[in-house]
Amino acid sequence: MVWTATTRRDYDRPPCRYASDLTDREWDLINGFMPLPLFQGRPRTTDLREVMNGILYIATTGCQWRMLPKDFPPRSTVQRYFYHWRDCELLKTINNHLVMWSRDLEGREAQPDSRDH
Repeated sequence: MVWTATTRRDYDRPPCRYASDLTDREWDLINGFMPLPLFQGRPRTTDLREVMNGILYIATTGCQWRMLPKDFPPRSTVQRYFYHWRDCELLKTINNHLVMWSRDLEGREAQPDSRDH
């Protein structure tokens, strides 16, 4: 792809620390899927957006968990959320939602997840 003034503007992510960080618009699309805090126990202090940014950083860079930069939540926290969300299929649900949203945005017919049949 040739970088032009238009394409640079389309792909520029100025408010993000890392290229893998979620923009406000991207976060708005998945925020509704994030689990609510529990009513019992200690109140949640972890920012789930930062957890998701950490997961996306790992997925984008391919680095090891121990190499996660210190400006994300602790790696054990990010890793615990990742494994939990993977096991309860939250990440699959979010992915399916984003695929349907992007197909709708492009004016294509929404296709159900073929693995569910």
